[in-house]
Amino acid sequence: MKTFKKFMVLTMTLSLVLFSSCSKSDDEGGSGSAASGTLTAKVDGKSYKSMEISSSATVANAGPGDNLIIIASNSDGNAFAITIFGYTGTGTYDITGANIGVTNVASYSETNVNLSNPTASTTEIWQAPYDATKIGSFSVSEETDSNIKGTFNFKCKNVLGDNSIKNITEGSFNLTKKTS
Repeated sequence: MKTFKKFMVLTMTLSLVLFSSCSKSDDEGGSGSAASGTLTAKVDGKSYKSMEISSSATVANAGPGDNLIIIASNSDGNAFAITIFGYTGTGTYDITGANIGVTNVASYSETNVNLSNPTASTTEIWQAPYDATKIGSFSVSEETDSNIKGTFNFKCKNVLGDNSIKNITEGSFNLTKKTS
């Protein structure tokens, strides 16, 4: 739980530090195939599905424009965190490090719990972007007052660990939307 809190603090810190707008194009992705209240994806080809109770989308007003923050975890302790800065609704947003002042961020984390010694549990975090190239996109296809749907894909790197790359494909979300 302490590691999860650190992950959340890292995600929120990145959100606050990177106040900026996003790149948005006119083409919108499909709505995806995630069940209501969940986020699904393939992580290096392996299926991932979040739990409804631990998955949310929040549209937060942070000055000029909104930010969309998605947090979704599963029962294995694996989680996604995605923040889109300057969120304006349906459309496609790039995940790129080409301009550090205009950077949307995404991460995937895996927590390995040591049941015999919980303080020895570990968390690895793969983050995007990790260089100046476009490494993915995030598309919102439907949005209502209470729900948001769309798709995503990106590559992420374990920059604080072994520098391994994870390929996130077939990402889809169908989440309850909150505003703050």
